[in-house]
Amino acid sequence: MPSTAIRQNIIRNARRIVVKVGTNAICDAKGRCDTEAIARLADQISRLLAAGVEVTLVASGAIGAGMGELDLPARPRTLPQLQATAAVGQGQLMRSFHDHFARHGVKVAQVLVTRDDFENRARYLNIRNTLVALGEWKTLAILNENDAVAVDEIRFGDNDIIAAHVANLLAADLLVLLSVVDGVMDGGKVIDVIEKVDEQSLSVVSKTRSRLGSGGMGSKMTAAGMVVKAGEAAVIANARTPDVLVRLLAGEKLGTVFAPARRRLSSRRRWIGQAAKTSGRIVVDDGAARAVLEKGKSLLPSGITAVDGTFRKGDTVAVLDRQGREIARGMTNYSAAQVLKIKGLKSSQIAKALGESPYDEVIHRNNMTLR
Repeated sequence: MPSTAIRQNIIRNARRIVVKVGTNAICDAKGRCDTEAIARLADQISRLLAAGVEVTLVASGAIGAGMGELDLPARPRTLPQLQATAAVGQGQLMRSFHDHFARHGVKVAQVLVTRDDFENRARYLNIRNTLVALGEWKTLAILNENDAVAVDEIRFGDNDIIAAHVANLLAADLLVLLSVVDGVMDGGKVIDVIEKVDEQSLSVVSKTRSRLGSGGMGSKMTAAGMVVKAGEAAVIANARTPDVLVRLLAGEKLGTVFAPARRRLSSRRRWIGQAAKTSGRIVVDDGAARAVLEKGKSLLPSGITAVDGTFRKGDTVAVLDRQGREIARGMTNYSAAQVLKIKGLKSSQIAKALGESPYDEVIHRNNMTLR
């Protein structure tokens, strides 16, 4: 899809957006909250809210703000020190947001999350319900990873991926990732539009990480890829560009836009494919892989060649082809032990092997998302 069409037909008409702002965009060189930058952001978001646009903000900066408050010369390296720094900084960050948005009559709410909150279906839905309720109260939700308590096993590591998950759970029309560069750069020039996030497009970005932040351009492109794969648009732009959000929503040519997939995924499929934790793996033959990928078919036991893991009925599992490439994820109708007994069999043979045949499919196509 051409850049102009995305900007004029999708971004300009977006009514529900998720904005992610990075640490370097709202903190100064020493790590302290940049009050002028936060004031500019608050002014723009307040204007969008007044125009009827639903906005959810994902904001990094707790560790950076903590560094400034504690006068630390550099970002801490150990997890306990990072957690302690975040604990100090989170309050400073929210106080700054509260004060600047209050000047525009906008109330704010803090929502701290970890990876577990998105991987667990019940908590995932609870996040969505909370954000929807805040929106009904005209209160701006500000999300951040709960760095003060999260350990490596339950951390995303940066807020770009959290922003993508939030955009998907809200079915937002647009994800805006604000950085301190003008967009995705190639040879010193901003790429106007990226049609697909793949190895080729990822190869042009820098792998370096900012001094205060935890992410990089690769992380932002991965996040954008998650959203566009679900059927929505994304853009990476410079937070320091004057009125960048307002101008983007007016259709101006700023930043790098990402073209959405033609087919929008349901909320359930978004969670299965991008948020749910996989409990095992199922390997399929070439025929089953083609049926799943090219024809959108359910996964039948006849095409299964191997099973890995100890998953239960209802768990999310990865579906791999013979080469070990993940081609799909889905919620299984059978446990690992049951799949081992029926793999390679026709659906009509399930009852004889298990003593019952509640489902013809191991994974129904309605409970499966292609990778």
